[in-house]
Amino acid sequence: MKRGNKVLHLAMLTIAVVIAMGMKSSMQTDAVAVSNLLGSLNMGAAILIDADITLNDEELDKVVEKVTLEPTEEKEESKLIMANVKESMNIRAEADEDSEKVGMLYKDCGGEIVERANGWTKIKSGDLVGWAKDEYLLFGDDAEKLAGEVGNLVAKVDTETLRVRTDASETADTAGLLAVNDEVIALENKGDWVSIDFDGQTGYVDANYVKVDFKIDHGETMKTINDRAAEIEARKAKAAEEKAKVSESMTENRGAVSADISDAALLAALIQCEAGGESYEGQLAVGAVVINRLRSGAYPSSIQGVIYASGQFTPALNGKVDMVAARGAKASCQQAAIEALNGASNVGTATHFKRSGSHDGYVIGNHVFW
Repeated sequence: MKRGNKVLHLAMLTIAVVIAMGMKSSMQTDAVAVSNLLGSLNMGAAILIDADITLNDEELDKVVEKVTLEPTEEKEESKLIMANVKESMNIRAEADEDSEKVGMLYKDCGGEIVERANGWTKIKSGDLVGWAKDEYLLFGDDAEKLAGEVGNLVAKVDTETLRVRTDASETADTAGLLAVNDEVIALENKGDWVSIDFDGQTGYVDANYVKVDFKIDHGETMKTINDRAAEIEARKAKAAEEKAKVSESMTENRGAVSADISDAALLAALIQCEAGGESYEGQLAVGAVVINRLRSGAYPSSIQGVIYASGQFTPALNGKVDMVAARGAKASCQQAAIEALNGASNVGTATHFKRSGSHDGYVIGNHVFW
């Protein structure tokens, strides 16, 4: 192609780009459209002048190849929403404050947009589907930012039994075992291996046998909330019955039996699952987080409710807490639970924790609390 034809071809391409940008700008405000169109014309003129005066034939070929009319890909709008509340918010069956309450979305919980209408958004958060007022939600970049702060990478086991290694090697010692569908916090995907938080320590599992996803806490349906309340009452009744049996069989004074013995045992089990390998201070801190949640009003109103709340503590949801509670937590975790129940806190009013390095707050051992 001759030089003159190349410049003409470049001119035609530039005009096509300007026309396309002008058509796109017509959907914007007049001021923005004019500004964009003038800028495009200036850019086109500069290209033509530079092409005809300053560029040699080889450079001109490169400019002609580069200036092509390609469809502009718009960034897909995020469907993520996060709760923007201090405690919790109601989710309704319809976009109306008088509509039936179908569930609750708690602080730092999230979900995805189903549809939006008249200041309301229909959301899906776990099993919960319903309408929430926009003024109590975060969208777009704000939602993404909060999700990054409070969410976790979770590894779910998809084989019958999976060994947890002390290092990323098949010859490393076995730190423990995970069962199918167990979920643990994933720290890093290292290709063939995934590092995980295993009883407060770093362990390694074969990446071929786990599925790693980013998860945020989700809301709860009223059925889940009511079923849990009934289960808690049943647990309390059973604990009271067992306490009465123990009292009847005692032949000597062994000291008072705590009325909250089932709560203490459950809290100790959670502490062991989340921080069993941490120092006593780290174990007490986990217990304090549970008690702080109980006091905050943003979470269920009982120890069991807080621990088993949907999407909160992974070991409670995968059955690990129940297994530890059945056999009894180790002594340091039991002591930490008792201290926490008695009001001790070494993390102030913190209601969250995760692996250190991912958030600002009180750093104790491998965890940060905020």
